[in-house]
Amino acid sequence: MEELESEQLIVEGYKTYIVPSYRKIRLVVDRGEGAYLWDIKGKRYLDFTGGIAVNLLGHAHPAVREALARQSEKMIHCSNLFYHPQALQLARKIVSHVGPGKVFFSNSGAEANECLFKVARRYGQKTGRFEILSFENSFHGRTLAGISATGQPKVKKDFGPLCPGFRTIPKGEPKDFIDSLSDKTIALIVEPIQGESGIHVFSPGYLKEIRRICRDKDILFFIDEIQSGLWRTGRFLAWQSLVEEDSQGQTFLPDGVSLAKGLGGGFPIGASWVAERYSEVLDQGSHGSTFGGSPLACHVALSVLEEIEKKEWGKHILEVGNYLVRSLKEFENKPQSLLKEIRGIGGILGLELTLPSYEAVEVLMEKGLLVAPANTNTIRLLPPLNVSFEQAEEARVILEKFLIS
Repeated sequence: MEELESEQLIVEGYKTYIVPSYRKIRLVVDRGEGAYLWDIKGKRYLDFTGGIAVNLLGHAHPAVREALARQSEKMIHCSNLFYHPQALQLARKIVSHVGPGKVFFSNSGAEANECLFKVARRYGQKTGRFEILSFENSFHGRTLAGISATGQPKVKKDFGPLCPGFRTIPKGEPKDFIDSLSDKTIALIVEPIQGESGIHVFSPGYLKEIRRICRDKDILFFIDEIQSGLWRTGRFLAWQSLVEEDSQGQTFLPDGVSLAKGLGGGFPIGASWVAERYSEVLDQGSHGSTFGGSPLACHVALSVLEEIEKKEWGKHILEVGNYLVRSLKEFENKPQSLLKEIRGIGGILGLELTLPSYEAVEVLMEKGLLVAPANTNTIRLLPPLNVSFEQAEEARVILEKFLIS
């Protein structure tokens, strides 16, 4: 394999050979370990991008490496024509954390949402309903259906005509939600914490009320937990952190949940949980994914989930996140401070700034901290769940110096 050691050579090579669909930050990475990344010059960075909420256990975690090696020696892929225990084990684990239902496996968050869209469309056939609603500032993937459901004009720009039957609505009040419904509405998809647009958390009361309305009107209620889920807020899913599982919480149970990003700890896998009542809407031949739910992907994902459960990393990241919020809160809207507002829970935090997000990302990178851009002026902190308090303190020191510089 050709050795590419020069940063300039690699950057120029991307321009020649790779479609320029990503806005790049000039950092050529070489290796990672835990919460740290090293560039090809040997400089170390504290990584609070987490692969954009993917690397739940950080880089090169033993549980992931060992699971990859163990399963790859047995079988990497097989046709979905056959049964294999790894898919069953992972599906059973997901169901145990969400509720009675069934799971469809895919490769990404966009595919996980596509599955839910198809459930809604097929379920709505008997009543002639097909319209799927989403909220402003949402993000639901990069496929044509995904961007049609996404509530951000910048994501849709120049890709029209979009898929018909999708409509974006403002948050407003519950009565506004009722007013937004039509006789064709079959489903609503909502991120309990809107990630890509800047970490905006839905209020528990609002979530409960729109869930009740959907149930009363036989509208499928889907939760997109692709970025916010998998213990990033302390519980398996963010809605479980926001809506307590008392008697009210049990009735809140969604009709579908999409998962991806951190599910495989860095290995690609997506999953759609569908509530028991709708779990056979997609019958034989109605949906598929060639690589979805492979033995390798499922075994790695199961190993990641078991490691998090065993070490209680969900509880840990909530404590770490609370510490960071408390520490940085004092800089909100203060003279000479760049911080306008800090939002989020646990391991999914957003810092709204007085300068452009990409400018902030580059300045912080020079200081040794990697963060993810969100909207025009918000950066995201998405550390691994097992980030140490010492590493969180390292991030806090860098952030504080940056915010008051």
